[in-house]
Amino acid sequence: MPASQVVHVIDDDADVRQSLAFLLSTAGLAVRVHDSAVAFLGVIDEVQAGCVVTDIRMPQIDGLELQRRLRAQGSKLPVIVMTGHGDVALAVEAMKAGAVDFIEKPFDDDVLLAAIRMALSRHAEDSEREARKAVIQDRLKALSEREREVLDGLVAGKANKVIAHDLGISPRTVEVYRANVMTKMQADSLSDLVRMALIESGAL
Repeated sequence: MPASQVVHVIDDDADVRQSLAFLLSTAGLAVRVHDSAVAFLGVIDEVQAGCVVTDIRMPQIDGLELQRRLRAQGSKLPVIVMTGHGDVALAVEAMKAGAVDFIEKPFDDDVLLAAIRMALSRHAEDSEREARKAVIQDRLKALSEREREVLDGLVAGKANKVIAHDLGISPRTVEVYRANVMTKMQADSLSDLVRMALIESGAL
């Protein structure tokens, strides 16, 4: 996982913040603590990539509301919520709202660290996927309308003759368009081309 990733700990309990900061830094993770969801949201524009570990019960803005606001702002930060023993229902609600995991207090250090590392890995993978998707979308914009139609036919698994029949052009012309599509999309093979189209559509 990238060294630039930061674990953002949000808890209104100073002792919890201090102990988590010590645990995470000792484990070699970069950590930044915030004493409330309000404080975290106040610096959200300068927050580094990574993940969020937040208490579920906090004054003003609780962990659930924080999740909702992060989603509304388009944040991709994975969220892990910390809950008390009687908060299982809240934890389930948090998972349904998009939390990647929940940890019950008092928690086992190794369990928390494993959850954080998984969240950071997932965030890194999601970021790479989004970057790749953006590149693919830029390449797709370079295709003509007819080239896009040929691409759609190829992705649907159609043979050149079938695509030619569907579009009312000759198989030879389809081959020319197909070659143009491969070049513009920078695809090494048909499978590579199909994979790109599936990534762009969100199917992969």
